[in-house]
Amino acid sequence: MSAPHPAKSAPQRIVLEGRLVRLEPIERRHAADLFAVAHLPGGAERYRWLFSEAPTSVAELQNWIDSANAGPDSYVAIIDKATGRAVGQHAWMRIFPDHASIEIGGVYWGLPMARTPLATEAFYLFARHAFDDLGYRRFEWKCNNRNEPSKAAALRFGFQFEGVFRQDRIVKGESRDTAWYSIIDSEWPALRAEYERWLSPDNFDADGMQKSRLATR
Repeated sequence: MSAPHPAKSAPQRIVLEGRLVRLEPIERRHAADLFAVAHLPGGAERYRWLFSEAPTSVAELQNWIDSANAGPDSYVAIIDKATGRAVGQHAWMRIFPDHASIEIGGVYWGLPMARTPLATEAFYLFARHAFDDLGYRRFEWKCNNRNEPSKAAALRFGFQFEGVFRQDRIVKGESRDTAWYSIIDSEWPALRAEYERWLSPDNFDADGMQKSRLATR
């Protein structure tokens, strides 16, 4: 077995382009779109499991973006290419190039993109960039162990469940047990092929409905 190698670098503030979505480094100009998405019916409830609360104004969200960009994580806005509007966000977290390990976190996929091909492509673009472009060997997903939709999403995306860190965090005054998931580089080629098959326009009918399910397990 050859010796493991560090990743090429931490992710840079670049645009990742897909067929359905574009991932852009998050900026204050995205705040109005993201605020609107957060305040669609049911949108604020999707902040339930995040470290932050739903924003109460565009200015508050702009300030949060400033703080996020000054921190160690690297957030992107997810742009729906059909409308040109930001419909969600997620981030690179726990960035360890020396160990070739990185996490996708801070996931807020608004109702216009949740459980749609937009979310799947947004995830795929992150994973492909981590493994294929930057040479990471471990890609992580973590969530509150009570967040059943997030746990289901991790499994759908092909992550392997690794266990629960008990009393890992205190979030919004509550104790959080954290469920850990990962994809490693040896698993990625098969997953990448399945993502590309599923995301192909040939897999969707004229109404945009999938012809076959994503088969990552």
